[in-house]
Amino acid sequence: MADADSLHDIDMSSDLDADPSAVEADAESEEQPEESLDATARKKSKKKRRRPRDIERSSGDSDTQTTNDDIIRKYPVMTGSGGQGSDRSQSGVEADSEGQGSQDSKLKVAGTSDGASAAANADDGDADRSESQGNVPLSNLAQIQKAVELLTLQQTAPKSLEEAKKKKFHFWETQPVPKFDEVIHCNEEIEADKPVTEIRAEPLTLPAGFCWDTLDIGDPLILKELYTLLNENYVEDDDNMFRFDYSPEFLQWALQPPGWLRNWHCGVRVVKSRKLVGFISAVPANVKIYNRTKKMVEINFLCVHKKLRSKRVAPVLIKEITRRVHQQGLFQAVYTAGVVLPKPVASCRYWHRSLNPRKLIEVKFSHLSRNMTMQRTLKLYKLPESPRTPGFRKFTPADVPDAFRLLTTYMQKFDLAPVFSEEEFRHWFIPRENIVDSFVVERDGEITDFVSFYTLPSTVMHHPSHKLLRAAYSFYSAAGATPWVDLMQDALIIAKNMGFDVFNALDLMENKEFLEKLKFGVGDGFLQYYLYNWKCPAMDARQVGLVLQ
Repeated sequence: MADADSLHDIDMSSDLDADPSAVEADAESEEQPEESLDATARKKSKKKRRRPRDIERSSGDSDTQTTNDDIIRKYPVMTGSGGQGSDRSQSGVEADSEGQGSQDSKLKVAGTSDGASAAANADDGDADRSESQGNVPLSNLAQIQKAVELLTLQQTAPKSLEEAKKKKFHFWETQPVPKFDEVIHCNEEIEADKPVTEIRAEPLTLPAGFCWDTLDIGDPLILKELYTLLNENYVEDDDNMFRFDYSPEFLQWALQPPGWLRNWHCGVRVVKSRKLVGFISAVPANVKIYNRTKKMVEINFLCVHKKLRSKRVAPVLIKEITRRVHQQGLFQAVYTAGVVLPKPVASCRYWHRSLNPRKLIEVKFSHLSRNMTMQRTLKLYKLPESPRTPGFRKFTPADVPDAFRLLTTYMQKFDLAPVFSEEEFRHWFIPRENIVDSFVVERDGEITDFVSFYTLPSTVMHHPSHKLLRAAYSFYSAAGATPWVDLMQDALIIAKNMGFDVFNALDLMENKEFLEKLKFGVGDGFLQYYLYNWKCPAMDARQVGLVLQ
């Protein structure tokens, strides 16, 4: 499981015996001279002060953009895996080896100059409210920081294969991943597994002022700390209007499937205050890749405190989780991202179905097209009051054996898909309130169809009345005796009756059978699928059967 944007530089390097200080050294070699950066920052600062309205408008004012027939999906959908389908994550990966210099420039404007002061600033939430930066007014500093951040993000996030091929990926050229121009006909590991005895035994070195902490998320206080870190610093949309709001219970569900290890819940704290400022996780998974099945890990929840994103914490976090995974004898990983890196195995797109169009428009998640009124929009997306399929009902533990066989057989159609055990099936699909919901169709005592979705709300950050956007995400489903359109319409009806505002689905598996017919709208961004230390032929979205939260 991996967030759509939180793994810009996933590093499962097997070269774990290397000096960890090389991470910082590599970053320095990629940066611009500090003097040049400061001059650039000053130049952009002056420009921002002269024309703040233009910059703000360019960040997402789409009133004059071309509209679709119905509702315009103005903001990329928040997808979990991964994540949100936002093209730019705020989860901490900006401190990667690509474009580090401009990120340092941004943080200098914000007022952090070294590891120790960064730790202090993360611990003191009011540090960036100081007006001591050359007596520049607070409002101007905020505008400067936002402008530089937007410019930096635009420079370091290739969204298409064509853009990515023009970019030099210094970091990825050292990793066991396929090259863009590589023609692949095999389905195999890139590097052979290493004996565990050759894996580095000591944790990697963190910047001064920080220390490692393996989190015990069974402790309510520690779980609350993790929730707070993610809630305040994890994935946001491009315009900083929505942010994922993973509940503590959701985090336990996502991070503790069968076979989970506490050692793979890897945190970073400030030494002095013990404040949690960074996190990354891995969970085990068996994944089918064409005709081979490999035990590997899914990487998820890479998050670094916003004030520490120039301190090389994110790359060290990735190195450390890599080391810990290698210690267990696993050398492959799956992850997703909203940007193009070397080299996607598949590319999927999110589609969104409005369930509460009035609210979506009010919070500016979407807006009316030129030819639509609110009344016509509400009528367009109106659903029946209750499911129409005979035998459609909630999934229960007693249904596990039959539903498990049904889904297992269905998933064999796809070339990139999980291979669940019955224990894993129980964990992922038995309904949990405000986490995951599953339903079956039973006819004459036989389970013929299965459908599921998980719950991932987002905080609405700047609205006077709406504070939460409730989103349902299509998980795993299998249509047997019931047509896809009928089965998924019943899922939409249930989600609407449960109070969800929007229903999101990728165009993978056989989802294209129902997306347009059920009035889903195509999203803005693509979700790229990646395999680490594995090469195989690329596949279409319809060949993908893997859904990462």
